[in-house]
Amino acid sequence: MAKICHHICHFSSFFLILFFLNIIFSMVDGKISAVIVFGDSSVDTGNNNGINTLLKSNFEPYGRDFEGGRPTGRFSNGRVPVDFFSEYFGLKKYVPAYLDPNYGMKDFISGVNFASAGTGYDNTTSSVLNVIPLWKEIEYFKDYIQKLRIYVGEEKTNEILREAVYLISIGTNDFLENYFLLPTTKLCYTVPEFEDHLIEIAKIFVHEIYSHGARKISLAGVPPMGCLPLERTINLFAIHECNEEYNNVALEFNAKMKNLVNQLNTQLLGIHVLFSNPYHILRQIIKKPSLFGYDVTYKACCGTGLVEMSYLCLLDSPLTCLDADKYVFWDSFHPTEKTNRIMAEHLFNTVLHKFM
Repeated sequence: MAKICHHICHFSSFFLILFFLNIIFSMVDGKISAVIVFGDSSVDTGNNNGINTLLKSNFEPYGRDFEGGRPTGRFSNGRVPVDFFSEYFGLKKYVPAYLDPNYGMKDFISGVNFASAGTGYDNTTSSVLNVIPLWKEIEYFKDYIQKLRIYVGEEKTNEILREAVYLISIGTNDFLENYFLLPTTKLCYTVPEFEDHLIEIAKIFVHEIYSHGARKISLAGVPPMGCLPLERTINLFAIHECNEEYNNVALEFNAKMKNLVNQLNTQLLGIHVLFSNPYHILRQIIKKPSLFGYDVTYKACCGTGLVEMSYLCLLDSPLTCLDADKYVFWDSFHPTEKTNRIMAEHLFNTVLHKFM
């Protein structure tokens, strides 16, 4: 009887060890190696600092609530969503910009950012303010891969690329800086045709980074762009109200982006694409600000909050708000750090945690 009990205990211990080993290996398999970012000002962490453009934010009062109270080139008073995502994935609190001379390959192993404020899927969009086009962001990515191979070797590089999460947030400028602003674009496309044009570029883009090892990819939708303070200010039909025509375009575009995500998941072997949509959480914040602790939605913190962005956000403006946490938007185009955090938490808990 004692021998039987001994064998039972032995086998129980054996299976218990296997059980915990399985959990450990599952955790290792689900580990995120890095966060790799492409996109526009919604996620740019400082790449525009290093290029010849008027669209910059590497000066005060930008970054006043960032660690150390320093402007970094983020279009906010603090962190942007990808910084929070990186932290939630168990990586560092900030995703460094690839063109920032203060960082090197040792910093880029667990996260790197190629985004450029003002850019879009369409090349015309990036030319409006002379910023980095999406194709150039891909070239920087290829350059990064080559340097990574030299730094950590071929096998480790392939592992990092395979287990990284790729965050793509882009598209708003294609509509607001390009289609609705430039008469030449309207002559070439109807709104649905332009949406399809952007979706096709997004598809080509995903195929391109997939060919270089990307497997875990988040494609973001566009926000309720008709509710940005600048768009509300210039809404001649109802000043300070959201431009619902623009919001409807955002909804249409996001529906097409979601369809693209479903298509990519069936077409590309081993890929895992998620649709990360900021539209509804930001619209909820704007419609019911008191639920989130906000006082002001129709204007931003910087200056008058109606039209200011980039160099118009002057440090010595007496109109700039004292407490950015009471405002949904930091400047007339970009959310405050608090809004970025709320959106990031929502999107991580509902969508992006599936990469873990």
